[in-house]
Amino acid sequence: MVFDFLKRAAPVEVPEQKASATGRVVAWPGAGRVAWSPRDTASLTRAGFLGNPVGFRAVKLIAETAAALPLVLQDCQRRYETHPLLELVRRPNPGQGRAEMLEAIYGQLLLSGNAYVEAVPGLAASGLPAELHVLRSDRMNVIPGPDGWPVGWEYAVGARKHRFAVQDGPPPICHIRSFHPQDDHYGFSPMQAAAVAMDVHLSATRWSKALLDNAARPSGAIVYRGADGGSTLSADQYDRLVSEMESHHQGARNAGRPMLLEGGLDWKPMGFSPSDMEFHKTKEAAAREIAIAFGVPPMLLGIPGDATYANYQEANRAFFRLTVLPLVGKVTAALSHWLSQWGGEAAELRADLDQVPALAVERDQQWARVGAADFLTPAEKRAILGLPALPEPTLPEDA
Repeated sequence: MVFDFLKRAAPVEVPEQKASATGRVVAWPGAGRVAWSPRDTASLTRAGFLGNPVGFRAVKLIAETAAALPLVLQDCQRRYETHPLLELVRRPNPGQGRAEMLEAIYGQLLLSGNAYVEAVPGLAASGLPAELHVLRSDRMNVIPGPDGWPVGWEYAVGARKHRFAVQDGPPPICHIRSFHPQDDHYGFSPMQAAAVAMDVHLSATRWSKALLDNAARPSGAIVYRGADGGSTLSADQYDRLVSEMESHHQGARNAGRPMLLEGGLDWKPMGFSPSDMEFHKTKEAAAREIAIAFGVPPMLLGIPGDATYANYQEANRAFFRLTVLPLVGKVTAALSHWLSQWGGEAAELRADLDQVPALAVERDQQWARVGAADFLTPAEKRAILGLPALPEPTLPEDA
């Protein structure tokens, strides 16, 4: 009939199926995943710098040593004793001096792999900025353009944001970043490379703290043997024994106090187990890995090892050559190029190696070798030593 399609069809039995929506995902049995700390800049800074003495000392040692190096300003013709750029670096802003600003730059690079310096435009005749400020890298975001190059930077504090746009003229931000093989806009920091070792070191520290809370080790056990052969204390006896232990035999005040045991109680001393001792070795190994990630010889951080005077001297020299000087060269080259765009004058900031005590022996040897090389001209010798060329003599006007 016409309305047959409105009739309800007979129910069709469907075989019952019981299956989870996640049944296709196979869960292999195991002991659980490793709990690693977050890898964002703020979390790494809290855990690796604010909460870890090895990471804190490594960053402070590199940043303070690099910031303390004396700097010189020179171009291809002369070395400047006074210059507006030197004055700007000497006092970059009312709240910071040269060492504070450079330490902040180096610290941001070590903690996040990025350092951002803001230029405040001024009315100086030299065209240089009036002030320089180091911005927190965890608050900065690079804004890439259609071609991949940055068209600006965004500084965010909570819900408030400020954008630094790239316009005609020198950029308002100097972005210094470490090499990152998998990121086009942000750098890779030593703190990120040391993150796994940081977690291991922090976990071992918490384990040690738990041992200290328990008198540093399970010092022993009190074994009860009753006269009737039983080994169970009554509730009153147990409570009394615990009270006696807490009031007379725990804490620094009661250290070394002899214990008087009544009948049926026997003392069984204990010591560190092999697994306990392995935790101490694990902590030292993690501390070494942290120091290696930052490029600091472990003995300079007080990590146990072969710390003779000769080794310490060589380690200090290697620390300057392999860690401090490359970092200073990277930062000063970036600042020089950026500030030259503001001032319109090509001059280069560099570390004065002749004033570094740790490199005095090497510099003396280099000066002696170059000075004894008769086949080199004076201009070539000055170039090898990193000195500007001598000014050409001026001829008299009537010549």
